[in-house]
Formats: sequence, structure tokens, C-alpha cells
Amino acid sequence: MALSVLDLFSVGIGPSSSHTVGPMRAGHRFAVGLRRDELLARVHRVEVGLFGSLGATGRGHGSDRAVLLGLEGAEPETVDVDHAAERVESIRQAGQLRLLGEHPVPFDVESDLVLHLRKSLPGHPNGMRFTAYDAAGEELRSREYYSVGGGFVVDGHDVEADELPGEAVRLPAPFATAPELLEACRISGRSIADLMLANEDAFRPREQTRAELLTIWRVMQECVDRGCHREDDQLPGGLQVRRRAPGLRRSLREQEEAAARLHGDIRDPLWAMEWVNLYALAVNEENASGGRVVTAPTNGAAGIVPAVLHFYTRFVPGADDDGVIEFLLTAGAIGIIFKLCASISGAEVGCQGEVGSACSMAAAGLCAVLGGTPEQIENAAEIGIEHNLGLTCDPVGGLVQVPCIERNAIASVKAINAARLAMQGDGSHRVTLDQAIRTMRQTGADMKAKYKETSRGGLAVNVIEC
Repeated sequence: MALSVLDLFSVGIGPSSSHTVGPMRAGHRFAVGLRRDELLARVHRVEVGLFGSLGATGRGHGSDRAVLLGLEGAEPETVDVDHAAERVESIRQAGQLRLLGEHPVPFDVESDLVLHLRKSLPGHPNGMRFTAYDAAGEELRSREYYSVGGGFVVDGHDVEADELPGEAVRLPAPFATAPELLEACRISGRSIADLMLANEDAFRPREQTRAELLTIWRVMQECVDRGCHREDDQLPGGLQVRRRAPGLRRSLREQEEAAARLHGDIRDPLWAMEWVNLYALAVNEENASGGRVVTAPTNGAAGIVPAVLHFYTRFVPGADDDGVIEFLLTAGAIGIIFKLCASISGAEVGCQGEVGSACSMAAAGLCAVLGGTPEQIENAAEIGIEHNLGLTCDPVGGLVQVPCIERNAIASVKAINAARLAMQGDGSHRVTLDQAIRTMRQTGADMKAKYKETSRGGLAVNVIEC
């Protein structure tokens, strides 16, 4: 299969790519299919079932709300995040759903949308079933979908094939593993970013790729800015988690101004890390509140790539838009290897597949713009994932808040250190990226289900929710 960098980085809605973005896309796909096959006008009732991890933590992740919005025609890239909650509440109050915004059907949220807490579908932990009935109660259509991580959705009958966007595209330099990527770079004499850019040409004109990557960067910046200036003090969901980003930003600015008055600048050699923490917190607090974020490669890990990219643009001399594009292309190449060789789904392999893969991607991207060779970049990516192996996904209360928000800040700093450490070597190292990714996949398979986005283990049962 052929994956694009824009499959790894996409604009969506919080708090979860697999539990919010994916279900919204699935609901939209089901409704569009009804209209395409001229069944929409005959639909009298719709039932939705969420299974596995979606059933266990769906309410905290907004899966129930996402499928309703998707059925009504909303898509993650364009949904009105400021009024989404109001629309869901109106569905609940009116007892009516408008399929694709044009065909009203009765809908009881309590009985027609079922979260199966202990049942799973066979293809993946994140399963959904949509069923449409006519006025006589006869089934018109039933479809199963799986949200396989990063907002990717596959139909139930295609889950083994794992058909994804770009399946039919022929790439000039295809790769699925790190050795294949490095060999392609060696033969062509290209950097990882240049190789990726040539592959992206198979999807769209190069000018469009550049424009869309800069749009991704703009959305990341806007997300940080919103997170830093929010006036509401508390995140939704009942855990009473307070936003830290606005207060931290004010504190950092005040310290910089005081230092400027005294001796011209901040003399703390690790001052940049304070800002990296802020950038990551700002993004993930936005994500936790259902705001607009970039899936990178998931929403639960959405703060890491933006935080490290902000570090590059603010603290690395000579940073420019060309460097931003190089960063994203390189990070995307590493993300593709994770997606093809293992998983980026917390429900499948734990948080090592989300925060671990994002840390690896960010480390690779930073190493590239610091001047790293393909071998050094692969080393940086390996360091990023190796030291996140075994990381469980155990969100308290089923919310993407504790430990998710702070975990992104820690992993962002770790990614920067991984890139710098790799730059001190020549790219040769004992553990390869492919070995680390294989270990991640095996560890995820061995990990008990309660540690994979079910909120039935780890911190989720040892931290009092309120």
C-alpha cells in the first residue's frame, strides 16, 4: 500500500484520532453509502454499536458524539468545533437525527447508540456497527468499521487487507522498513525528505504538497496559540484538570522580561525546554477539550511533533519554511514505517504506539533539520521509540487528560535529546529502528487488554477520578 505524509498529518478534532476522528469518519461513510445507493430516503431508524475500546472509553473520548456528527454529515477537517456539543445536545433533546443534514429519522441516544463495555468485534479493538432500518423494521444495510489508529478507518470486510488511502498509487521509491528507506536514499543520493517529496509527487503536484504541509504547520501554530490563551480554567470531563498552558506562558514571559531588565537575557541553559513543555501542554489541552488539532500521528500524541517543530523554528538558527517541510517529510517517513510494520493505535499496542511513535517521528524530523545524515536520522528515530517501549495506555476516567497531556511534554523533550544524541554519532548503533518497532509490536501483543485504552488498568484504577 502507498501512504502519504498527509495521511500521517491531518487536521481533525480532539480528543482522540482513533476514538473521535475515526468514528466520525465511519458515521459519515455509512451515511454517504446510503445516499450513494439510493437508500437514504427509505431509512426510518438507525442503530449504532461501539465495541471494544470504543465501548469501554467511548464516552470519555467523545466517540458517541463523534458518530452522531458523522452521520449528520460532519467531517473531522471541517466540523464546527465550537458548536459540536450544542448540535449533539439538540439531537438528544429532539430525539431526531438528520442523516447528512437532509433526512430526519427518530433517534433515541440512550437506546439507539449502545456502548458495549465488554464485547469486541473480531477485526480490531476499535470496532463499530451501523445498521439502518426501513419503516417496516426491515434491515436496509448493516456495516462494520474499524478505527485502526491515527484516524484511519477500514471496512469490516477489508480489515485484513487494511486498505488505506493511496492503495493504488505507484511510488517511485517505495519503502516499508528502515533498511529499505536507507537503501533508497543511498542509491539515489537523496535525503529522506527529498525521497519522500518524490513519492508525494505520485499523489499530487509538488506545489500542492508544499502548500498543504505549510497549512498543517499553520494549524499546529494556531492550536498552540489557542491553548496558550484560553480563558476557561478547567478542562471538560469531570476530572477537574486545570489548564496549565495559559498560566505557564504568562510566567515564562514575565521571567524573560525580568531577565531582560537585569542582564539582557535568560541565562538558564535549559530555558528552551520550558517553552517546549508549554507548546506540548497547549496542544494537548486543546485536544482534551475537543478543539482543532493536527493528528500527528494520533490525537493522544498530537503535542509532540508541534512542540519539537516549535523548538526548531524558535531556537535553531536559520529555521525557515523549507526546514519545516523537511522536518514534516522526514517525520512522515518514519511514521509510515510504524504504520506499516506495527501500529499507531493505543487500543492495539498501548501508548508506546502513540506517544512512542510520535517521539520517534519528532526526533527524526529534528535530526534532519539539524543536518543529520539518513543514518543519524534513523538512529534518532530508534532512540525515540526504544525509550518508550512498554508504555501503557491507561487514561484516567477514559479521558485524554491524565497522564496523556503531561506525557506529551515529557516525550517532546525526549525527542529533542534523541536527535541531539544521534547527531553526536555517525549513525551506527546496536539496536536498529526496525528491531525496536518489532519489539513494540510484540510488546503490544503481550500487553494485557486492560492496559490498552480501556481504563481498566494502570493509573486509570489507581487514581481517584474526583
